[in-house]
Amino acid sequence: MAEKSVKVIAQNKKAYHDYFVVERYEAGIELFGTEVKSVRAGQVNLKDSFCKVYNGELLALGIHISPYEHGNIYNKDPLRYKRLLMHKREILKLNSAINADGYSLIPLSLYFSGSRVKVELGLCKGKKLYDKRESDAKRSAQRTIERTVKGQRED
Repeated sequence: MAEKSVKVIAQNKKAYHDYFVVERYEAGIELFGTEVKSVRAGQVNLKDSFCKVYNGELLALGIHISPYEHGNIYNKDPLRYKRLLMHKREILKLNSAINADGYSLIPLSLYFSGSRVKVELGLCKGKKLYDKRESDAKRSAQRTIERTVKGQRED
């Protein structure tokens, strides 16, 4: 079987700042023709998006896919709810985790797997302000270390 190529379209960097990612899942996404063309052009924004279960279906809210320039009447609303495609058992498991434990389901990235558009979902726990400060401090310390190591190599 041939390996599928993975091409990342958009990432939700704010999610990594605001949440601890506990588990990751892959889901398909139901899109219309002009939306797929916009996705291919990279006109997607995942910031402030989240998922919820409604009537046994997994819906993504807040994923902004800009209207396709040449789509005229066939363009859909950029912020419409997008249905995510997962097995029923997985959806029920995620729903129970979201309702019981205070987790959130956040889209982390949107990518092409072969010719299909997929969404990487993260089962996330919210960070407190001190957690965010700690993450920023670690990141800046790591950056400083890398800068000094790079500076020593050039000498």
